[in-house]
Amino acid sequence: MGLFGGLLGHGTEVDAAKLAQRLDGVLLDNEQVHVAFKVIRDLFVFTSARLILIDVQGIRGKKVSYLTIPYRAITRFSVETAGTFDLEAELKVWISGSDKPIERTLTKGTDIRGLQRALAWGVLK
Repeated sequence: MGLFGGLLGHGTEVDAAKLAQRLDGVLLDNEQVHVAFKVIRDLFVFTSARLILIDVQGIRGKKVSYLTIPYRAITRFSVETAGTFDLEAELKVWISGSDKPIERTLTKGTDIRGLQRALAWGVLK
């Protein structure tokens, strides 16, 4: 993974090759998965071209929502860490043309710094 090798903490990394197989038909021919974070059943996938938010829904997880955000469309983002009494962290991503951010709640223990670095890599490159 090169640049992304040191981004993730324990228990959050998803194998890029296996994920690429799962995303067959979603990824472009030359698009590569660089890094992915798993939060419970949901995935944050950083590819060479975009951020894909995968929301697994339902009891059996058969219904899946894929939200694609091209890096060039992200105008800003914020990451809020979990605290002593507030056990959840939050991610907000603002997209050009929208006043409201896309918000995701993250469980305590999610590699917030790695997630923030991956977003910065995609947005600021």
